[in-house]
Amino acid sequence: MDFINKKRMPVESKYHIFDEVTYKGEDLHVRGLLMTPRENVRRIVIYLRGGKGQVGKVRTSRLMQFADKHTLVFGPYYRGNNGSEGKDEFYGSDLNDVTEAIRILHQIYPDIAIHMIGFSRGGLQGLLTFQNLPVSSYIIWGGVSDINLMYEERIDLRGMLKRMVGHPKKDAEAYQQRNAISQITETSPPILIVHGGKDKQVGIHNAYYLAEQLDKIGATYRTYYQMSEGHVPKPFALKDTLEAIKQWMKDVEQDTLKEQYNNNK
Repeated sequence: MDFINKKRMPVESKYHIFDEVTYKGEDLHVRGLLMTPRENVRRIVIYLRGGKGQVGKVRTSRLMQFADKHTLVFGPYYRGNNGSEGKDEFYGSDLNDVTEAIRILHQIYPDIAIHMIGFSRGGLQGLLTFQNLPVSSYIIWGGVSDINLMYEERIDLRGMLKRMVGHPKKDAEAYQQRNAISQITETSPPILIVHGGKDKQVGIHNAYYLAEQLDKIGATYRTYYQMSEGHVPKPFALKDTLEAIKQWMKDVEQDTLKEQYNNNK
């Protein structure tokens, strides 16, 4: 199991090599952007993009936010986007484009910690996949935690949701298949919830709802709220957010998270 093809990207970087890679997602050829350290890989970050089509697409600058010189970062485009075959199903078969990429990277780097980061639309993309993968943790950042909440708050997206998923009442089964909370257990990998209090694209009630459900389940999680920030934090706040995410990954890797969690209960 490996990537089928690698195309070197014209990105100048002292510590990383950028490739657009192609791999199999079921019977389709799908693509993603791979940022590989020139030195030894000590951490892997999977960035799950938000948006659809060209809105929120994977960019080199976004991947570079999560890296140091020993961190590999990969961002799947999802099927139907940026040269990938197939059709984006919005939390349907496109979930396989996440799981297959992680399985490939885990086989190449079997002893390296893998952290998933789901931003905006990618939040639910990750929640629906992280439990059954060889990952150390999941970070949901400004992320959708429930597709029904998305339908309720984003009136401007209802037409798209009706086309791609259906109506919540008429197509209840399709919405239930996208219910991530029901799949999370007490033993699921730990979750960091990051959200801005003034987020208008994905309201902070998505974060509150997720935290409430994780409490009921007994899952391990931590929250990082910036109440004065929107969907994307302002530069000074963004620096704090990235530091919090990297500290979280370090705590998970050093196995101090559960001790901190139990002390704070």
